[in-house]
Amino acid sequence: MPRFLTRREMIKGSVASAALAFSRFPLAAFGGPETSTPVTPVAEIPVPFLDRLPTTNRPMVRWDQLTEWMTPAEDFFAVNHYGMAKVDAAQWKLEVTGLVRKPRTFSLDEIKARRRKEIVATLECSGNGSSPTFMGAVGNTRWLGTPLAPLLRECGLDRQGIEIVFFGADEKTEKIKENDYLQNFARSLTIQDAMQDRILLAYEMNGQPLEPGHGYPLRLIVPGWYGIAWVKWLKRIEVRDRRFMGRFMARDYVTIRGEERPDGIVWRESSVTRLNVKSAVARVLRRPDGTLRITGAAWTDGTPLKRVELKIDDGPWLSTQLYRQLHAEYAWTFWDYSWSNPEPGEHTIVSRAIDSNGIIQPAADDPSIKLKKTYYEANQQWPRRIRI
Repeated sequence: MPRFLTRREMIKGSVASAALAFSRFPLAAFGGPETSTPVTPVAEIPVPFLDRLPTTNRPMVRWDQLTEWMTPAEDFFAVNHYGMAKVDAAQWKLEVTGLVRKPRTFSLDEIKARRRKEIVATLECSGNGSSPTFMGAVGNTRWLGTPLAPLLRECGLDRQGIEIVFFGADEKTEKIKENDYLQNFARSLTIQDAMQDRILLAYEMNGQPLEPGHGYPLRLIVPGWYGIAWVKWLKRIEVRDRRFMGRFMARDYVTIRGEERPDGIVWRESSVTRLNVKSAVARVLRRPDGTLRITGAAWTDGTPLKRVELKIDDGPWLSTQLYRQLHAEYAWTFWDYSWSNPEPGEHTIVSRAIDSNGIIQPAADDPSIKLKKTYYEANQQWPRRIRI
């Protein structure tokens, strides 16, 4: 498993995040799904979950405290695989090489002088949700940088290039076929994916320079993809005419799934790439009139979110309200449901997200994931229990 930065490591030396103004409003301060008119919040009392998540000092989303669309800096998870790279920004250079007609190197000042672009995007670790002890490795924030595609065009992509590899400054000696090789963390994108205008070379996160744990001074932003593709401490971009088969593309971060067929099970391996449609129940709040307000979040790979449904015990799937006024194409969407006259006793509640292509977040026993043998891409429904 990857090594996570502790809360102490993340907070040390950091500065307060400057969130968008509307992101500071609690969920209770907004009206229905199609209006942005604030309403007067009413007194609400949290109803604790019976299946409480373990406490941790890692930066993680605290679901029972989720009230802000933008994830606070102290709760934004960070992962590294080869240790946190130490980069001197004054000496740092970004190299663009390989199958390009004009290889170049860029300083940080040169990167910052280029056209700026900001995008709000949800970042999720591909192992998030793989166990009850690892449920909060997801967050939503603003990323500021420069689009990758114009930079690549200026360097002149060779027609033979099919793939672009992104190398981080973090490194480690790996044993490959009985020999030791010094390796940098690296991931790749196809030319088609890399040339999308949403792909950024980012140097700010939520209005502040990137923290060391989040890839200072420059990281790749790949909205709609799992965090493993968002290469941190970026130092080299290389265009190739062959598939890149490094550890984190071909040997690790590979999902193994089985498909039941009449003649047996067919097993397939695939590299972890785009986000799967997913939702989570976050909070249950009791209002003075006894109504319970159930809230949560849902996200996709950028495919429009069609709806989020909620099931209570063995009842039917119920439609929830989506907070459309807090919206960005690659960001999570908040939702809620008002439960009137709940019966006393213990109850199970679970949500599922459905995108505009009709893809439904699966239950744990769904054929699409029942035979999934790796913890990556864990997007199964997540039931929670409460007692009234």
